[in-house]
Amino acid sequence: MSRDDLIKKIAEDAGISQKTAGMALKAMIEGITEALQKDEKVSLVGFGSFSVVHRKARNGINPKTQEPLKIAARKVPVFKAGKNLKEAVMKPKKKKK
Repeated sequence: MSRDDLIKKIAEDAGISQKTAGMALKAMIEGITEALQKDEKVSLVGFGSFSVVHRKARNGINPKTQEPLKIAARKVPVFKAGKNLKEAVMKPKKKKK
């Protein structure tokens, strides 16, 4: 599903215009991004949570040249699926007759 498809789905389900749905989606994404930039955790109960993980510096190997290289420490965003999302994905979808 693309961003446009998601906006259409939100607009249809909420009974609002696609422009309003697009603004709402943009605001949500910006809110999550801003919270993660501040190292805050964002929890959407039942759906999942977004957080930032700090990875330590480590040694690696360039797969092309086999030369050792240093990988710098960095922060990465992480999403952990919630219980309801996990269950929804694991259950087989009922076929329509």
